[in-house]
Amino acid sequence: MSAAFERSVVPFTHFEQLREACAILNIEGNALLELSRQLDERFCTALELLAHCRGCVIVTGVGKAGLIGQKVAATLSSTGTRAYFLHPTEALHGDLGCVGPNDVWLIFSNSGETDELSRLLPIIRSQRQSIIAVTASDASTLGMQADATISLGRLIEAGAHGLAPSTSTTAMLAIGDALALVVSQIKQFTPQQFAAFHPGGSLGRRLASVRDVMRPIDQVRVANESSTIREVFISHSRPGRRTGAVILVDENGRLSGLFTDSDLARLLEQRRDDQFDRSISEVMTTRPLTVGVDAILEEAMQLLSAKHVSELPVIDDDGCPVGMIDITDVIGLGKEART
Repeated sequence: MSAAFERSVVPFTHFEQLREACAILNIEGNALLELSRQLDERFCTALELLAHCRGCVIVTGVGKAGLIGQKVAATLSSTGTRAYFLHPTEALHGDLGCVGPNDVWLIFSNSGETDELSRLLPIIRSQRQSIIAVTASDASTLGMQADATISLGRLIEAGAHGLAPSTSTTAMLAIGDALALVVSQIKQFTPQQFAAFHPGGSLGRRLASVRDVMRPIDQVRVANESSTIREVFISHSRPGRRTGAVILVDENGRLSGLFTDSDLARLLEQRRDDQFDRSISEVMTTRPLTVGVDAILEEAMQLLSAKHVSELPVIDDDGCPVGMIDITDVIGLGKEART
């Protein structure tokens, strides 16, 4: 570090540092609250353009606004609206070739007067493509050219000098998120569709179908409810990791109950040895909690946690068991998703 730079450093106590940080957060937070009160029909027009877009949403912007645009394009894509980011300079130098006639433009610019965007607007208009503008004023060049202008208003940038884009980019990001998430609701975007776009990591597994992660029925202990406890535990072993429960079915193969290792331990503790040669239906849990085969794993995990159970039979539409979710298979996923 140079001596000149060292002399320019202002001594800040921890209290002063935290005070300044809180002031910045308050400025940006209050700006978002005010922006939420100002949303009007123009926001709904923008949503309609996005929801009915038959091509792709092309997101663009310059500088910090462009970086926000890249994030918004990613959020749109992951929530059911095809989108990609196109830098305006690259667009003016050949990349307009990737733009289709049914595409919609989503343009971020606080001033609405950026030179690269101003040069791009007439070209977009000549192609008769729709424009959504997120900008400070609908009286700007960008605002006046757009089919739907979401006005941010006059914002005070945070920080001692109010120069670096901060409040304005926070507002752009929030508007972009609002557009992406509301349009996903309009399109009735489902958790299963979200899972299809996020197959990797713990998030992908939590959103996977129960069908994809359950222990299939041939790896689960299943017995008729009329069997004795002794018969069940002698004759119904399965290879691989053992689940902590036996699924019990009636004469039609439908789920009728569940008998767990804890139930067996309880009988031993109570010295009820005579019960081992009687029907397991006398001590099984009737109407146990279940989960559908097409549910997402997150639903199964919530049931396991909320009801404090360790095994969850998976059933089909006819009530017949097709597998089992065991807590030992998913116990680490909640922690992984939070880290």
